[in-house]
Amino acid sequence: MTTALHETAEAQACCAPLVAAPISPADADALARTLKALADPARLRLLSLVAAHDGGEACVCDLTDPVGLSQPTVSHHLKVLVDAGLLTRDKRGVWAYYALVPDTLDSVAAALGTQLRS
Repeated sequence: MTTALHETAEAQACCAPLVAAPISPADADALARTLKALADPARLRLLSLVAAHDGGEACVCDLTDPVGLSQPTVSHHLKVLVDAGLLTRDKRGVWAYYALVPDTLDSVAAALGTQLRS
């Protein structure tokens, strides 16, 4: 086999064609923002605490002691989670209540599973 033919055969062997659509640039950006919001132990704990509360919602005042952070720090983490679309915020008088956005974590898991299986 000549060198050129040999190199072409090697390229074809290692460069398999795509069999599924890869994640789009826009979807990759959105998923990365969500994963970045989740990639913090305090935020993961806050999501868990909100989900574990009666009715699936919690006031910021219920979350500071369990995570051992100051109220401004907890509020910052909650804002990041709201901005990422993982939590909703409902202001009631002077208190803010947070709840999980339904099916958001399932959607993140599904997106990861789809991309990793592709």
